[in-house]
Amino acid sequence: MKTVSSRVAATAIASLFLLGTAFAQTPAPTTPAPKMAPAEKKAAKPQTAESLECSKEADAKGLHGKERKKFRSECKKAAADKGAAPAADKK
Repeated sequence: MKTVSSRVAATAIASLFLLGTAFAQTPAPTTPAPKMAPAEKKAAKPQTAESLECSKEADAKGLHGKERKKFRSECKKAAADKGAAPAADKK
């Protein structure tokens, strides 16, 4: 015959298991921000003329991946330097 204290202990342990699963549940998700369509993302940041020219040059050279990214970065820096030099001469 089981004692009262062992029954109380078993009930307490079972209750802890049941309460643990209730607290482990995640809260209801909040409403996510509306996602922009890919076309809207591109429209949000138009490309500059220098960027387009660098892209055309990279296409002509057949560059892809890291090489293309590096080429475009250097090309845009060079274009920015060309544009900044005449402005500095005017002062």
